[in-house]
Amino acid sequence: MALTPYTVHDMAETILACVCSALDATEAEVDGQPGCPCRACVVPGAPAWDGCDDPCGSSGAGGQLTVHVARLFPSSSFPEQDRSVLGTRGCTPPSTLAAELVVTLLRCAPVIDERGCPPTCKEQAAAARITHTDASTIYTALLCCLPQTGGRRGRRFLMGESRIVGPQGGCVGVEQRVTVALSGCAPCPAEEVS
Repeated sequence: MALTPYTVHDMAETILACVCSALDATEAEVDGQPGCPCRACVVPGAPAWDGCDDPCGSSGAGGQLTVHVARLFPSSSFPEQDRSVLGTRGCTPPSTLAAELVVTLLRCAPVIDERGCPPTCKEQAAAARITHTDASTIYTALLCCLPQTGGRRGRRFLMGESRIVGPQGGCVGVEQRVTVALSGCAPCPAEEVS
């Protein structure tokens, strides 16, 4: 059986909503921690680092939260990539499509001030605390949310690496990878009955 047209995108949207909700919960729990950025979206490919501040003047938390698909690959033994040659007739997809998704959260990094002085250690430590708290929150959100997305039997997934990215261009943040098993349940186009 094949995937529905929206299977991959729906998973990206689910992950975005899960992480955003967790960031808001952490904001309520941890003093000084910003919540989910107003700019939160699924993007096609790696995100541009153009929204770590609040250039549009919205009233919510600054920053940018994105989810994108890094790669899709067949997997008969999740999470390993299946390299089997598929048949030339009919729709014979592997039992699972694996989607590697990347959650990227960018926030403002301390920068050189108008006099040319570097950020203070206190400013650096505050940014580090926010970034480290974001990393823990994103990891925990995925660990707790994803099992709930797969029906009665749960969802198979593999947590990838979490990296601190930046500072670059006034932004610093977290990049968390996760590979999710997407089982097919839609008929192949040739199998559909009119």
